[in-house]
Amino acid sequence: MINWHRIFGLALTDLFTNSNYQVELEKDVSIQQQFLDVVIVEQTEGPPVTPLPDGLDNLAKYNLLTYKSHQETLDKWALKELVGYYIAYRKLVSPDLNHLRPEEEFRLYAASTRYPANLGKLLTKRQAGVYELEFAHPMRVLVLSQFPETPNNAFWQLFSANAEKVLYGQENYDWQLLNWSSVIDELFKHYQLEGIMSYTMADYMKEYRQNFIQDLSVEERLAGLSPDQRLQGLSPDEVLQHLSPDEIEAYLAKLKNQLLH
Repeated sequence: MINWHRIFGLALTDLFTNSNYQVELEKDVSIQQQFLDVVIVEQTEGPPVTPLPDGLDNLAKYNLLTYKSHQETLDKWALKELVGYYIAYRKLVSPDLNHLRPEEEFRLYAASTRYPANLGKLLTKRQAGVYELEFAHPMRVLVLSQFPETPNNAFWQLFSANAEKVLYGQENYDWQLLNWSSVIDELFKHYQLEGIMSYTMADYMKEYRQNFIQDLSVEERLAGLSPDQRLQGLSPDEVLQHLSPDEIEAYLAKLKNQLLH
């Protein structure tokens, strides 16, 4: 089965690559191992990510995020776990228990592909896909399937479990790290198995290459190809019809001269 949490965390790593935030995955926050999905930590160097996806406009120094895929439910227990992780993590990054880092340096996020209807009465809508929640600690709930199809939200669309939105995300999110196609291909294949979409990464890359090639000039298409590669697939008749009789005779004379010597 696909490791949704790992892929979501890896994708967030790409989103914040070379920025002023660093992403830590599956952070161990206790002596008895308890892993928080993602921690986004502000760095002293690097430019900000612009534009940020909706819902991440209030990032602090330490940002703790729990994630629930379309196969999971964001419920009160998950929120309690997030608060517990926050308490443990705050202790972990503070000098000591008597000198805890200020609460203002921490933000809590719960990202869920599906709208958590069971939490409906606790949620205050801020904008499409973004909700505020007070549950022992202020936190923000991000409903990934509700974000509008805008360029800054292309990242969220990849995890929306909606075929059209997933394709929009793939076409509009500009991956910063190399060799992500295998990760996204796994994501697409899983959507395909669940009947969410029949389109795979291979389909996308094929269409992308075709559209890209059509925009190239003849010189750009041929750049880097050897003579043999340029002639591949052409019959002798197809090659010769582009030569004048004089050129053909000159080439045959050259070959005959080479054979004689």
